[in-house]
Amino acid sequence: MAFVAFCLVVLGTAGIAQKIDTKWHCSKPTANPSFDVGDTAGHSFALAQGTCSATSGTSGEKSGAYTEFDEIWKASMTGHGRYNVTMDNGDMVYYTYDTSGPMDPKKPESNKWKIVSGTGKHKGAKGSGTCSGKRNEDGSSDWECMGTTAMGAAPKS
Repeated sequence: MAFVAFCLVVLGTAGIAQKIDTKWHCSKPTANPSFDVGDTAGHSFALAQGTCSATSGTSGEKSGAYTEFDEIWKASMTGHGRYNVTMDNGDMVYYTYDTSGPMDPKKPESNKWKIVSGTGKHKGAKGSGTCSGKRNEDGSSDWECMGTTAMGAAPKS
């Protein structure tokens, strides 16, 4: 079983780092195939894809969509993915993240993220941080993401 791991946030003013603290709620993954590796019991690879909504924050994030690849080894999981955030103004911010955690849904998960690109006024943005999260019984998850970000150079007209 792959579990959702991502999160993110955005932006400040040109050259000035801004602290981030955003909360997300992610629905149960819409796609989540899993494949046994076959070398030993409890070893598999999984894909996960789904959507999230920002539940609090001041950076203008509205919604996100993730695609993730996980390796499950008995009681733990490691993975990496991409998270595409739609801002209130329609601009996009693109993240990459690495995640790890236990397979026990009652134990917390974590990931590390960084901004890799953006559109509109978020073009050239940079940032990094971490998220901590928990899975819910219905397959959804909740995340709190913290970090810093700074805007790049203003887009050319």
